Amino acid sequence: MNIVLMVAILALSTTAVHAQDQPDTAKLKAEAENVVKIISGETGKIETYCEFADLGDRIDEAKDEQDTEKAVELSQKVDELGRKLGPEFVALADALKNMDSNSQNGQEISSIFDKLDGLCED
Repeated sequence: MNIVLMVAILALSTTAVHAQDQPDTAKLKAEAENVVKIISGETGKIETYCEFADLGDRIDEAKDEQDTEKAVELSQKVDELGRKLGPEFVALADALKNMDSNSQNGQEISSIFDKLDGLCED
């Protein structure tokens, strides 16, 4: 699952919605690199991130099947895992909530998480 989309889901479900200016892309990229460094440095956080990513895929499937109840249930688990990934991850999620995941900047930030995604593959 696209990490920008996942963190946006987390942000929408854990923070109050408020108007804000578009975030500084260079700052977001630096924050994303920091988050990847923090998570990749701790085995427990890597496992949590992999669970987080897997739940994102399961949410996509639930939405495709139009199973709203299951999607909501899985989203609650995503919230919990996101908090376990740390305040830096939650802050990044909040900053990314207004970013278009299909934009060039969204894709560039998503690509920063490829290192973590690679750690999840068996």
